[in-house]
Amino acid sequence: MTLQELVHKAASCYMDKVAVCFDECNNQLPVYYTYKTVVNAASELSNFLLLHCDFQGIREIGLYCQPGIDLPSWILGILQVPAAYVPIDPDSPPSLSTHFMKKCNLKYILVEKKQINKFKSFHETLLSYDTFTVEHNDLVLFRLHRKNTEVNLMLSDGKEKYEKEKIKISVSSEHVNEEKAEHVDLRLKHCLAYVLHTSGTTGIPKIVRVPHECIVPNIQHFQILFDITQEDVLFLASPLTFDPSVVEIFLALSSGASLLIVPTSIKLLPSKLASVLFSRHRVTVLQATPTLLRRFGSKLIKSNVLSATTSLRVLALGGEAFPSLTVLRSWRGEGNKTQIFNVYGITEVSSWATIYRIPEKILNSTLKCELPVQLGFPLLGTVVEVRDTNGFTIQEGSGQVFLGGRNRVCFLNDEVTVPLGTMRATGDFVTVKNGEIFFLGRKDSQIKRHGKRLNIELVQQVAEELQQVESCAVTWYNQEKLILFMVSKDASVKEYIFKELQKYLPSHAIPDELVLIDSLPFTSHGKIDVSELNKIYLNYINLKSENKLSGKEDLWEKLQYLWKSTLNLPEDLLKVPDESLFLNSGGDSLKSIRLLSEIEKLVGTSVPGLLEIILSSSILEIYNHILQTVFPDEDVTFRKSCATKRKLSDINQEEASGTSLHQKAIMTLSCHNEINAFVALSRGSQILSLNTTRFSTKLGHCSSAYPSDSISQTNIQNVKDLNSPVLIGKSKDPSYVVKVSEEWKPAIGTQKMELHVRWRSDTGKCVDASPLVVIPTFDKSSTTVYIGSHSHRMKAVDFYSGKVQWEQLLGDRIESSACVSKCGNFIVVGCYNGLVYVLKSNSGEKYWMFTTGDAVKSSATMDPTTGLIYIGSHDQHAYALDIYRKKCVWKSKCGGTVFSSPCLNPIPHHLYFATLGGLLLAVNPATGNIIWKHSCGKPLFSSPRCCSQYICIGCVDGNLLCFTHFGEQVWQFCTSGPIFSSPCTSPSEQKIFFGSHDCFIYCCNMKGHLQWKFETTSRVYATPFAFHNCNGSNEMLLAAASTDGKLWILESQSGQLQSVYELPGEVFSSPVVLESMLIIGCRDNYVYCLDLLGGNKK
Repeated sequence: MTLQELVHKAASCYMDKVAVCFDECNNQLPVYYTYKTVVNAASELSNFLLLHCDFQGIREIGLYCQPGIDLPSWILGILQVPAAYVPIDPDSPPSLSTHFMKKCNLKYILVEKKQINKFKSFHETLLSYDTFTVEHNDLVLFRLHRKNTEVNLMLSDGKEKYEKEKIKISVSSEHVNEEKAEHVDLRLKHCLAYVLHTSGTTGIPKIVRVPHECIVPNIQHFQILFDITQEDVLFLASPLTFDPSVVEIFLALSSGASLLIVPTSIKLLPSKLASVLFSRHRVTVLQATPTLLRRFGSKLIKSNVLSATTSLRVLALGGEAFPSLTVLRSWRGEGNKTQIFNVYGITEVSSWATIYRIPEKILNSTLKCELPVQLGFPLLGTVVEVRDTNGFTIQEGSGQVFLGGRNRVCFLNDEVTVPLGTMRATGDFVTVKNGEIFFLGRKDSQIKRHGKRLNIELVQQVAEELQQVESCAVTWYNQEKLILFMVSKDASVKEYIFKELQKYLPSHAIPDELVLIDSLPFTSHGKIDVSELNKIYLNYINLKSENKLSGKEDLWEKLQYLWKSTLNLPEDLLKVPDESLFLNSGGDSLKSIRLLSEIEKLVGTSVPGLLEIILSSSILEIYNHILQTVFPDEDVTFRKSCATKRKLSDINQEEASGTSLHQKAIMTLSCHNEINAFVALSRGSQILSLNTTRFSTKLGHCSSAYPSDSISQTNIQNVKDLNSPVLIGKSKDPSYVVKVSEEWKPAIGTQKMELHVRWRSDTGKCVDASPLVVIPTFDKSSTTVYIGSHSHRMKAVDFYSGKVQWEQLLGDRIESSACVSKCGNFIVVGCYNGLVYVLKSNSGEKYWMFTTGDAVKSSATMDPTTGLIYIGSHDQHAYALDIYRKKCVWKSKCGGTVFSSPCLNPIPHHLYFATLGGLLLAVNPATGNIIWKHSCGKPLFSSPRCCSQYICIGCVDGNLLCFTHFGEQVWQFCTSGPIFSSPCTSPSEQKIFFGSHDCFIYCCNMKGHLQWKFETTSRVYATPFAFHNCNGSNEMLLAAASTDGKLWILESQSGQLQSVYELPGEVFSSPVVLESMLIIGCRDNYVYCLDLLGGNKK
């Protein structure tokens, strides 16, 4: 059965009855067509098309028109050819329409004469035409001509595993084997009914080709469920490009009922539309989106649409989340008898899949219902499955909806054949309770806010139930702010609404802002127009009046106000203490972005580097940082002595001369053409052995693609020559989740380990940088620790004694960790003043300074094969430096601030950078060209970490993300707080360790499955360090630090605690372990070396 056959069957019974009514609503009488007129007009058009169209292969004809009296005849005429109709909306963006026509390889298009000029002007530059055009009544047939008349359709090889073959459109349908029973084939002559495209709101628009066998069951089932008769009047509420229009048109014309059509402009006028539908034409069946219904307003709905005397017999709402029962009840007038249905479906399985009639008993009940309205039962021929994250069908619990059925299949994009019974993922999440399915929200409506999952549709539902809200919508603006748009005539209700929302919503669901609007914007499909709402909000914040700053004191006062309002601190708090830290005061990554936005709105300009300062510094340091942008030319008197960023040009002569604080070099300098053999250890268990084979053999066999004198960054498998024994027994009772007791006792069954300070070295200010430990191959006693601090000082300290080898004063604060050159003669470090310093490793003398455009907090990475130094800057660029020739080899724009450190992978030879704009980039190390990039959506403070197969990185949205080296996301692991810690891999590359601001240290396997997690006493910012216990047990341990100053030693296999030690200040530095000694920086201004003592070592 086809759509046209359904119409012909009805027409044979109701030939003289009104089939279509078109009302222009302009004081002229409506125009009516009988079934006989519609069928005859359709037959004339079919004959015309057969005469002038030379079909080769797939039969598809475009239809470019506005709604009118002839619309059903035109559609029916195309179907009778037989061909599929392809609706093109004249009001759609021309680029979208052109993309759609090209993607369909559309050869013929019927254009309404009234739309000819519009069609030509919009598409003439994008499509070329030949001289062939021919007229038929009010239509003009165009034959579209392109250079390539043969277009290859590549069959998809996605999850549905379609056939992998190339098929040319020019192949004649007569040559197709019609006996293939297990697949539906779009080349079959009578297969297709229509072709649409998805809206593209959740990605690139998909082409959807719909067979008759897919859509006809919808029409037949709705005829029964809605009890449609020749007395009914159905309204064409949907545009042709939205597949519910097919149901509206053919449900009416296959039942002997009448179809009412009005101009698109009338649909934008709620009161006029209500009058036309329910007073003039007495519409009995209305299928609409909830947004379209809301546009009438609650008063008009109650008094007209759903009144006691309404003509409306059936109301079917679909295409969006169904309104709550509370709202639905408030819309119904007393005595209303309209049957209300919840219909659900997706364009990819056109059109509807499930239906549920709201029982009269529930509609009339006054009891509050917490659950949303259920989706109901599957429609004729439809199969509905709910699957969990592993793809298994579930009968209870939450999962994603999959839709299909033996003949309920469509062709997506370039698919030519599709297996019968194919199931399509919807992106919609539901919960199943007692066999009933309840809608939770779309995948793209699920956000993570304040470390917790939130469905933004919940916020809309709760707000809509408040009496003062006529209608509303919620958006996740720029993935940063939760905005509630509300239609209300009373502008004074904002504060009341906020208070009411706080009663019914958890704290992480309270909107950032409430914006009053006159009416909700909606798309041509009748859904909320999110892009238009975003424009409204942008205009709102631009027009929002902000008082001009009168001076520095005014800035300080307003900053304190924004601090308190963002963190929900009490208004009566007179003054925020200068040393207050944002994260310690209840802030998180999302609130930090909100505070950044409010500050930049206050000062009227962007403040480079402010986000990182907010997340890591005190309110006083934030204030001082803002001062440099707002009052750059003034002599700023700081409120206290604290490190602040200087202008890049402000480099004094002493600094440029390279004078060292320690004039006498303790070590003798080798010039850079003399090669030194060494091993370098840095945070995250990164080890690099250069210019020697002796250490390579002692370190064990490595699966590295570097030359034999270097070792992969992730390989620390048998560092027995570096790490002397730490005698700790293996935990006998490993636990999946380990929680520390108040006394922090080691696990039972272990030989207790103790940490004692061996030495400490004063740097003058906070030490947030992580240590670099360099071990000369032939003089192990000269092992040196290199580290910088907020005091602007870079220093070299003897690893064993703590004696300062040299100190060098740089131009500003140092948070970048040092990197050693290939020859071993230089140390490279970034600085807040935008310079990258190259210092001689034996004396600290400045060898070269390279200037970037902003602060350098990124730590450099050295390429063992070329000796190039790679580093990122807050100026949004990555750099490759040849320190020997003192030149920049390349500079690459990263599209965001580079805070974290680059990571180099040998095979494939990729260099990875991450930005605070949320981009992870793979870069060609030789040229700086971007190989691929992935947007993670939220800032990336964590540094990427490579292993042989994957690249991993943490994100402030709480996810650890894993990608292949070709940019494909493999998995993500979710924590309950932002991840600033960088990943650390085990020597075997089977496990990955990292910390989170949820106070846990995590261990996952390389499939993204949790192995164990250990709860610390504070946030974990630092990167863990895995090291070998060389007591003969072949045991690996893990050193980690929490921001409250505690150092944790864990057994890496089970996560059992071995020891804990508390430093006297906060810790943001990451530990490095060598020979049972741990090096780390602290915010009490010291670098610490601690002995790890266990068993007979004590």
